[in-house]
Parts: sequence; structure tokens; C-alpha cells
Amino acid sequence: MPFIRTAVKAGTSADLKKKIVMGIHQALIDAIGMPADELFNLVSDYAEADYFYDRNFNGIARSDAAVVVEITLRRGRSDAMKRDLYARIAANLQRDAGVSPKDVFIFCHENDYSDWSVGNGVFAMALQQQRGGD
Repeated sequence: MPFIRTAVKAGTSADLKKKIVMGIHQALIDAIGMPADELFNLVSDYAEADYFYDRNFNGIARSDAAVVVEITLRRGRSDAMKRDLYARIAANLQRDAGVSPKDVFIFCHENDYSDWSVGNGVFAMALQQQRGGD
């Protein structure tokens, strides 16, 4: 179950935020086989005065509306899967939300089941993604 934090420029509409979230979500489904019901994306706004970045880092000309995607997920995805994921996120955001791929900044944090509790205060290592009853 990946957990995503997405930062967008303040003033981004709710509709555009949803398109960004769903573009990221679909990329996770398509690239790493994430189940469709594992949607956990916390979106936050940043004021221009609160986010400093080099608009030309690594030779990529960025606008003032960068989208930062931080993905925390269980360890074990190959570099090829991550390359595919990053490409799909950028393509989906361009197609569905009009975000330039130049403005999409993505990074991952990997960890293990022992680093998660996904509800009811239960240690996820005990669940290993088994469905719980409510």
C-alpha cells in the first residue's frame, strides 16, 4: 500500500488536484500492479514563498508550478518498474491535468511491512495485506 504526499502550488483548484491525484494513482496501478482500492494521497498546497527550487536544475526548465510527488512504499520494486512509474506519472499528469512533465518532481521512500499500521492500530507485518473485516 503506497502512501503518497503531493504538493501543489497554492491556488490549484480542487478539480485539478483530483486529476493530479488520479493520474498518480493510475500510474501506480499500471506500473507496479497496485490494487485499485489502495488510494492514499495527502495533497498539500505550498505558497511560492515556501518552496525554493532551481528552475533549471539538471538542464530542465521548470515553471513556478512544480508538482512534488513523494511516494512511500514497501521495498521490492525493480528499477525498471520505478522508471515506468515515473514516466507514467509524468505522462498522466500532462494528459489529464495539463501539468508539464518538466514540472513533475518524484521521489520514493522504501520500507518494510514492519514500518506500517494501516488501521485499527494493527501492526501491518501481522496482516501482510490481508483484508480485514469491519
